[in-house]
Amino acid sequence: MFVTGLVLAAGASRRLGEPKQLLAYRGSTLLDATLSAARACGFDQFLVTLGAASEQVRSSVNLGTAEIVENPEYATRCSSSIGAALRVVDDRADGLVLLLGDQPGINPEDVARLTAHAGAPIAVCRYRNSLGHPMWFRRELFAELSQLHGDKAVWKLLHSGRYGVREVPVLGVVPIDVDTWQDYEGLLAADEPAIDDPPRTNQ
Repeated sequence: MFVTGLVLAAGASRRLGEPKQLLAYRGSTLLDATLSAARACGFDQFLVTLGAASEQVRSSVNLGTAEIVENPEYATRCSSSIGAALRVVDDRADGLVLLLGDQPGINPEDVARLTAHAGAPIAVCRYRNSLGHPMWFRRELFAELSQLHGDKAVWKLLHSGRYGVREVPVLGVVPIDVDTWQDYEGLLAADEPAIDDPPRTNQ
């Protein structure tokens, strides 16, 4: 089976007011951390979409051997990035795993669980608290994916009832994706090591 991984990282970070791809995280950037996790998935083809702050991202982030897809229509939200990427998906690809560039907490083992259900038209992670990314889409959906519009269009497709959807159980809660400063602060707080309670003394 041939699997393409796609990281969406073209967003304009409207609610943050600065490129969230470049936010400091674990000694590097938020996007560096996401790409590192995505590389660990061992995709046969690895795509990353860029748009807003593209030059800054190229100069600051280790894009490695990822195939970069520029999306000049990034202002029309993430569906345009999916459409742009689908134009360069390898002809051998059986399907596509969709990942968010602002969600560094993804687990490569969860991606492996998704692709183990590659016979399903759509597969989505079932976390303890909700459904969430990453998602799997078989090649038969590529034409429809390329016609999506807006920001949450893949969820509308998933819930449309037109295709079989496999919910794949994974551990933990949905990893934080960073849209606001509150999200970023929550991500940093979750990454801090736990501090043990001070030892009790007998009175």
